[in-house]
Amino acid sequence: MNTHTTPSKSPVAVAAMLCMAALLMTGCNQSSTESNTPTTTVGTQVDDAVITSSVKAALLGDPSIKSLDFQVETRKGTVQLSGFVDDQKQIDQAMMLASGVPGVANVENGLTVKSAPATLGSGIDDTTVTTRVKAALLEDPGIKSLDISVVTSHGEVQLTGFVGKKAQILAAENIARAVPGVSGIKNELMLKK
Repeated sequence: MNTHTTPSKSPVAVAAMLCMAALLMTGCNQSSTESNTPTTTVGTQVDDAVITSSVKAALLGDPSIKSLDFQVETRKGTVQLSGFVDDQKQIDQAMMLASGVPGVANVENGLTVKSAPATLGSGIDDTTVTTRVKAALLEDPGIKSLDISVVTSHGEVQLTGFVGKKAQILAAENIARAVPGVSGIKNELMLKK
């Protein structure tokens, strides 16, 4: 009988390994036409993926934060938090937790306090709006929509992430604004450095 067991890995370590594998695979498929945006090394991308996973783990570990409502993006050590939260205390706590993660150089606050509690109907409507905005962004060949996170609360759409050109920031906002059901836009997109 074989009694050999493998050591268990922490969720953060597993997430970091998965992110690293995904980054290595996508790096092989990049075309040479994308050279007009600032580049990062595979090592930096892996570091950013580990930071993102660590920030998400820190947020999930804090019971005072509803971290499933958060989006976390990292580029060269700059962490961007976005999403809709219940109150300012959650924003302050999230900022403090993210700042304390090793490797974080800067934390950008894109969090917004919800205007009213969500109902089942508004949650379904917001999910539909989010899906429509993501689909509209995917249809535009000038926008790298996979670099853009979309979150909706009561019809207000929040766009976050890092894009290569200033024109993409405005174009993404205009595309989202034209989607039926969008009542407002909070554009938190940032340029890649």
